[in-house]
Amino acid sequence: MSTPFPFTAVVGQEDLRLALLLNAVSPAVGGVLVRGEKGTAKSTAVRALSALLPEVAVVPGCRFSCDPAAPDPSCPDGPHEPGPGTSRASRMVELPVGASEDRLVGALDIERALAEGVKAFEPGLLADAHRGILYVDEVNLLHDHLVDLLLDAAAMGASYVEREGVSVRHASKFLLVGTMNPEEGELRPQLLDRFGLTVEVAASREPDQRVEVVRRRLAYDDDPAGFAARWADEESTVRQRIVAARELLPSVRLGDGALRQIAATCAAFEVDGMRADIVMARTATALAAWAGRTDVLAEDVRQAALLALPHRRRRNPFDAPGLDEDKLDETLEEFSGSGDSGDAGDSGDDDEPDPDGPGGGGGQPSPDSGPQGGDEGARPEEGEGGEPQPAGAGAGEQSAVRAAEPFRAKVLSVPGLGDGVAGRRSRARTEHGRTTGARRPQGALTKLHLAATVQAAAPHQRARGRSGRGLVVRRDDLRQATREGREGNLVLFVVDASGSMAARQRMSAVKGAVLSLLLDAYQRRDKVGLVTFRGSAAEVALPPTSSVDAAAARLETLPTGGRTPLAAGLLRAHEVLRVERLRDPARRALVVVVTDGRATGGPEPVALAGRAARLFAAEGVASVVVDCESGPVRLGLAGQLAGELGGTAVTLDELRADSIAGLVKDVQRRAA
Repeated sequence: MSTPFPFTAVVGQEDLRLALLLNAVSPAVGGVLVRGEKGTAKSTAVRALSALLPEVAVVPGCRFSCDPAAPDPSCPDGPHEPGPGTSRASRMVELPVGASEDRLVGALDIERALAEGVKAFEPGLLADAHRGILYVDEVNLLHDHLVDLLLDAAAMGASYVEREGVSVRHASKFLLVGTMNPEEGELRPQLLDRFGLTVEVAASREPDQRVEVVRRRLAYDDDPAGFAARWADEESTVRQRIVAARELLPSVRLGDGALRQIAATCAAFEVDGMRADIVMARTATALAAWAGRTDVLAEDVRQAALLALPHRRRRNPFDAPGLDEDKLDETLEEFSGSGDSGDAGDSGDDDEPDPDGPGGGGGQPSPDSGPQGGDEGARPEEGEGGEPQPAGAGAGEQSAVRAAEPFRAKVLSVPGLGDGVAGRRSRARTEHGRTTGARRPQGALTKLHLAATVQAAAPHQRARGRSGRGLVVRRDDLRQATREGREGNLVLFVVDASGSMAARQRMSAVKGAVLSLLLDAYQRRDKVGLVTFRGSAAEVALPPTSSVDAAAARLETLPTGGRTPLAAGLLRAHEVLRVERLRDPARRALVVVVTDGRATGGPEPVALAGRAARLFAAEGVASVVVDCESGPVRLGLAGQLAGELGGTAVTLDELRADSIAGLVKDVQRRAA
């Protein structure tokens, strides 16, 4: 067994360490979500925490880790007789991103259930993690239905498996820790809210601290056991402190004053629901126990707010999580005089910050550049008439303008039936959805089609010597249910940023429309990419990614000006799709071209653009052209481009959900 990196040897990351320790003291806090860039010791700190947790007593032979002092009365391995238990180390169970539902919740032996009528249940990771840590690296990349199962179990403290009339329930209480890189996509707000605490981590910009990080990592890689031995005393001290804090926790008093500060803070920041209040109360109590106190002070409430509220302040995926600390201090000060605890706005008179659990300034993420972060009016505007400029990309360039207010966009979907990853956009064969038929299983059976299985086994009962009421079922009789649901797609935006689009009002409306489609892509769990063209060339402003907020940030800072190299934009988009098909062949693409249809610059620009568009039509790529042409005289160039692409042209107004339906038609049918 490999030696984990010591928890106390992690350099910096005080907020991360504190959040993990608070959950170790009080698992009722609800876990922690760690957000941050790659290479910031997220996984290292989480894996190191398991070595600090006290041992747990379990019933011998119980696969579900029942506590001998209070065994689960409905344990599938029970009922358990009273008796002494055995002790083992707390487990840290990792849930892989590509795990199946059966691996998470457990699997029933369908063949034995049908043939013998027994509940042959194989526990999953939720059972393994009971009374330990369940760690999900890259939780934002986990399939939605798995995240739902995971968070339901975390909230209820139990896992339920219902398959073809066979029901199993077992306890599943664990410390849930998720890590994610926001550049790879965000979690839905509903899922963010289910994590008790959140921490934003980033690499230090201090040279001395970075030197120390490298020094310790190299020392650990050279001799893991020796390095861990040098930190053994510090590890033991923290371990003992966790035990002491757990014992003190029931004695901690959360007074009316602290409760009023918690309620006032949640109300001031307009968080939805009451979960934030409850999490803050539990976190403040755990902070007091960690500090060795039996009273919750104002400093505990403040630190609890910084850890529990930032991710609950997001109203859409383009908002950077964060908290206004000045507003927080004002709220705490306003309500500091009521009640019997937490009545001092100045928290510096009580305890000094602890080196193992620093509490200052935690939880405040660094703001990301979002869709409201554009530098509007940085330069005087030129070329309001929107005429093409005579020079290259740099000539006549306009400053970026803000996007108009986004709206609920009409659903754009890819025609046909796909096999892509689960999502919410286009029809696809998936593991979840309505049953449409049956087939022989390829590999492990996951979704039994009972009627088809019985139908396959029925003709062979006499030959198999059936004599009783039971059905003789063999492996070859089993049938897998085929289901139809929804998949996520690659939505590739090809945006015209040339001089003909440069009028401020028009470009603001265009950005608002694309922003609306990006929000729709976020909700439907798509990948997105952004190609822009202007001047004499096109560029990939954002390679295909699950981070739609990154696309929104690139869109907001997009300048305009120059000629309209439409063909270059289409050819660059075609190349992006070719490369992405090699990386993710099951994910189908939807190309959204945002342009007025003009093509200028170079020899025969219109003919060249037509030839480039026909490449998409020949490959059956679903496409939509958003016609940005305005004014009383319309040339209809965007409609002609849509015809070349084999797609559909819509105006900006028609993108709204309350306008016409059926924006994307079946490309293959039209081609036929």
